[in-house]
Amino acid sequence: MRCTHAFLILASCIGGTSAFYLPGAAPHNFALGDQVPLFVNALTPMLTGSSNAKLKSLINYDYYNPQFHFCEPTPNGPQKQPESLGSILFGDRIFDSPYDIQMLERNSSCQTLCTQTVSAEDSQLKFINDRIRDDYALNWLIDGLPAAELKIDTKGDFFYDLGFNLGNDEGEFENTPALNNHYDIVLRYHSPSPGNYRVVGVLVWPSSIGGPQDGPATCDTENSEPLLLSESQTNTIRYTYRVTWNVRSLVELCSLLLTSLLAIRHAMGILSLVSVWAHRNYGLKATRWDNYLKIFDPRIHWFSLINSSFIASLSFVVIFLCVMVSMILLRTVTRDISRYNAIDLSEDVQEDWGWKLVHGEVFRTPSHPMVLSVMTGNGAQLCAMLAVTMVFALLGFLSPSNRGSLATVMMVFWSLFGGIGGYISSRVYSSLGGQERKKNVFMTATVLPTAIFIIVFLLNLFLLGAGSSGAVPFGTMLLIVLMWFGLSAPLSAIGAYFGTKQGAVSHPVRVNQIPRQIPPAPRYLRGAWAPLLAGILPFGAAFVELYFVLSSLFASRAYYAFGFLALTACIVGLTTATVTILFTYFILCAEEYRWHWRAFLTGGGSAFWLLLYGLFFWASRLSLHSLSSAILFLGYLLLLVLLHFLVTGTIGFLASYWAVRRLYSAIRID
Repeated sequence: MRCTHAFLILASCIGGTSAFYLPGAAPHNFALGDQVPLFVNALTPMLTGSSNAKLKSLINYDYYNPQFHFCEPTPNGPQKQPESLGSILFGDRIFDSPYDIQMLERNSSCQTLCTQTVSAEDSQLKFINDRIRDDYALNWLIDGLPAAELKIDTKGDFFYDLGFNLGNDEGEFENTPALNNHYDIVLRYHSPSPGNYRVVGVLVWPSSIGGPQDGPATCDTENSEPLLLSESQTNTIRYTYRVTWNVRSLVELCSLLLTSLLAIRHAMGILSLVSVWAHRNYGLKATRWDNYLKIFDPRIHWFSLINSSFIASLSFVVIFLCVMVSMILLRTVTRDISRYNAIDLSEDVQEDWGWKLVHGEVFRTPSHPMVLSVMTGNGAQLCAMLAVTMVFALLGFLSPSNRGSLATVMMVFWSLFGGIGGYISSRVYSSLGGQERKKNVFMTATVLPTAIFIIVFLLNLFLLGAGSSGAVPFGTMLLIVLMWFGLSAPLSAIGAYFGTKQGAVSHPVRVNQIPRQIPPAPRYLRGAWAPLLAGILPFGAAFVELYFVLSSLFASRAYYAFGFLALTACIVGLTTATVTILFTYFILCAEEYRWHWRAFLTGGGSAFWLLLYGLFFWASRLSLHSLSSAILFLGYLLLLVLLHFLVTGTIGFLASYWAVRRLYSAIRID
């Protein structure tokens, strides 16, 4: 009764808002008896859900890989479904299937899909057993919803675990795994209007049914022995399934609505209204993705305890840093400026000290200005791409129902923002005194895409060698090359033209002809100490969210908390800029005028801690058994660290450049 009252109150508040869904992501309306197609996706390794579970592989396999011997559609064989660029890059390989499902027609009787014979001569049985030991999962799609297993977490709450096990290797099956050859398919539906039905949940209970495989199928999962595949003889496998339909009740909708609003509040923070607006698809305003996004992980329970207070803590850290830097600028720097200007106006001739002492060196051209400007330009391009992608994510365009949309949007906007990279790179290069502008344009447009392409190409070779479906096809690779070098490179050249036309940034003081000697700096400002110390605070602002991001990238978890991610990104950017300005001020006070590279490295110092956290994630959550999986993890982790270093380094350098110009424009120089 309480739930009904709460539901009525909430419904009255938001009932006037019309439903909203994105093109390509909207659920399909079925009539009674309509064919409901079931599509199959690649097999992926999964976490079992236990507290000490570890991911054992990073290799995906095609569902219709000949070594699995799954049932194929007849008579034309499996037909590949169209996929987006991002879906292909993330390893999705979607095909149709021979499963026969009609809307609300209950196939409660046992249905035989096909019977397969697997020979032990070509090691296919060992291949299947090894995949079972590595906890591989089957991935199906019905009306855009992934199939899942219904499980219970440590709190007693139900949740959907994406995918379902290929087999079982625990307990008595540890030595000889059991293959799941029967599937109880439970399709949950909702009727938004009379005569129309929508699929709102796909649950699969896999079972292993052994014994004779050639007689009439019974689908008796209670009184049958498991199907153990012997690697020394030929095995016969009969695949069966049973379909039932389950209507979603009003009480469950009420519970889902309250749960989803609470979860979105914790995950999205102050941006929850945008998420609620983007997650409505049927009459009672609960989304059919609610159960899928409530994913169990023992660590998430600890994170949920601090999730509400963590935003306030992060805000406090940022406010504290901003206040600290403001006090330095308003008190220390202002006092220094007043003293310097008073000395310049007096008749006494006194020697300068502190950061004013290096006013004739602070804008001297640093070493390797070409490399610094190219890295800054590429970092600015990445920053623009991330900012716009985050906006699209907050508006709901990158929801899990729109498969591969995140990677697609990132690739497209990276190419379209080539002009920003060229403009920033050319202006920075001109400001640093560079003369080889054509070389700067060429390197800005080609160095980073080439480096990324080489890394991805080498990793792709390992995927091809392992027979993985995650290997990027040649046509997709060619499309990416065309996007980068056919779209991004010309736009980068156009941006560089306008940057060159705009000219160098004016400096408030002149550079001396003879460089002055640099005294020894304090220990915490020498070498790598400053970047390591400065990187702790930005990393501390993001380390909680990093667990969810890495789990999404490597453990096939659905990621949806884009509101919290956007807030975290803003805090990391502001913290990076603030800390870098602070360390640049300390460097100048130590009479070290070579601040350009130090500012970039200090801003990117959090990348080192990201690398360490990635290795910790490997040790705590991964147990990779193959060399290919280990190389893939390290390759993608290094690529992530490189991009993070470019983004944060660019933020730190540009923030320090702005602060140094403002600082030296406030004093009078004889």
